[in-house]
Amino acid sequence: MKITIVADVLGEENNGTTITAKRLIQHLKERGHAVRVISPSEEDGEGFIRVPKINFGIFNSYVAKNGVELAKPNEDMIRETIKDSDVVHILMPFFLGNVAIKMCRENGIPVTTAFHVQPENVSCHFGLQKSAFVNRRIYKFFHKHFYAYTEYIHCPTRFIAEELKKHGYKQDLRVISNGVDELYRAERGEKPERYRGKFCILSTGRLTKEKCQKLLIEAVKKSRHADEIQLFIAGQGPLLKKLVKAGEDLKNPPVIGFHPKEELVKMINYCDLYCHPSYAEIESIACVEAITCGLVPVISDSKKSAARYFALRPECLFSAGNSANLAQKIDYMIEHPEFRETLRTEYAEYAKQFALEKCIDEMEKMFTDAVEGKHR
Repeated sequence: MKITIVADVLGEENNGTTITAKRLIQHLKERGHAVRVISPSEEDGEGFIRVPKINFGIFNSYVAKNGVELAKPNEDMIRETIKDSDVVHILMPFFLGNVAIKMCRENGIPVTTAFHVQPENVSCHFGLQKSAFVNRRIYKFFHKHFYAYTEYIHCPTRFIAEELKKHGYKQDLRVISNGVDELYRAERGEKPERYRGKFCILSTGRLTKEKCQKLLIEAVKKSRHADEIQLFIAGQGPLLKKLVKAGEDLKNPPVIGFHPKEELVKMINYCDLYCHPSYAEIESIACVEAITCGLVPVISDSKKSAARYFALRPECLFSAGNSANLAQKIDYMIEHPEFRETLRTEYAEYAKQFALEKCIDEMEKMFTDAVEGKHR
């Protein structure tokens, strides 16, 4: 098929949506599809069509810092690129996506979409991520101006599909995991010498408010085993300096920063526990990557996070926003290594459902159904 992918944001691989998009593009090409990509990415690979970024003036530095530099639509370029596409897949409901989806509808081109941007991801920039009223309005805005123009929405989890139904979305909702790269597998490794004898805890994600990494640092401070713990927060984002400051009085200050994929896999395989304190998540591919390697998680039970469904036992859940309860769960895991070992095997088996090839099969099926006008 001739597939055009439209992405308002497609830059460095420092967030789940970009990682997922680039992986989808790569695997579709490997399967013989002719893939074109309209985005603000500076990538020069075959099929990449670059559009400029929106100039937000004095807010440009803030936008760049948060990794949300958005594409500026170029109607002539979009029209020329999509005109002979079998199907167009649009990843985000922003400026570029809005123009592209309406153009597809006007020209009778089959179009599918994805729900990667949770309303809380938007409202958190204004400190309103817990406002039910604001988030409801964002769901309605997204639908009115974007999703109403498609009949297919890729939902990375059953959780977000149910959220969309609650907010009146009546499209064909395809629940398809974003999948886990084949590189992530359980191969337990030796800890680097400087971390031997320490209980290593990993948390992965953008350094932003809704990821709640500061809560995790507070929990480590409250742990009975605080002096034994080495915390790793793998990611980058606007809260870097604040998180470094928050953890500087720990005996073992957190190691905070971005890690290439190969390095992250090694880290997952020598760590003892994964903590996922995030308030809002559509899928949390970072958590899935960890459990695929057999790393046992402790996860926030936030009703706005799909990650809570990855808890196979009650011991793997803590009360959202409660650092004392998270500290208790961490202490339990430290004091019960045999329990972690049992769960390690269970998680490695459980995670097989997220195999990337299976997920790409399902994405291909959605594209084919869109071309043929089939609905579930």
